[in-house]
Amino acid sequence: MLSGLPGEGDLLALTVDDGVNSDVVRLYTQFAKDTGIRLTYFVNGTYYSWTDNRDLLRPLVDDGQIQLGNHTWSHPDLTTVSAADVAEQLRRNHQFLWKTYGVDARPYFRPPYGKHNPTVDKVAGDLGYTADTLWSGSLEDQNVIPEDEIIKMANRYFNPQAIVIGHLNHLPVTHIYGQLIDVIRSRQLRTVTLDDVFLKPDRT
Repeated sequence: MLSGLPGEGDLLALTVDDGVNSDVVRLYTQFAKDTGIRLTYFVNGTYYSWTDNRDLLRPLVDDGQIQLGNHTWSHPDLTTVSAADVAEQLRRNHQFLWKTYGVDARPYFRPPYGKHNPTVDKVAGDLGYTADTLWSGSLEDQNVIPEDEIIKMANRYFNPQAIVIGHLNHLPVTHIYGQLIDVIRSRQLRTVTLDDVFLKPDRT
């Protein structure tokens, strides 16, 4: 289970989830394109945002600047469904990511709401999703909150070797990208994807 990056250093893994709002996915991706920030998206393929923004996102995925992880197809609490349904949620999303982006998201999955148990972990592991990815800090923007609250969370949690969770769901975060970059730069942090840190063993 991952909740932070190993060792001591100057790395920040900013991971953003879901994709409820197509405009937020577009604007986050444009933000990455414009600034070079490296991000990991945990995708729910059920949302149209992932097909709407494919042409913008695909080149950054191909270059490795944005990594895609599996967040299940439709974001259920996996601890409340059967093992067969857990497998279907992960498989369906896996197939979507492969078909749409040419990406094998293994081994990274993020259980919705951070909820998992031994059954969920075993089913996921049997499918090759062995890196249950949680977080050490949050922008708390899974619901609509004021922009200054998001900045406050960034100031609290943008720390060396942190995995921070944000969301691709609501517009306020799209208005403060400049301030987020300011926090990152003022702390001399380098943004990384998970693959940047935990290189897949089959890569050369």
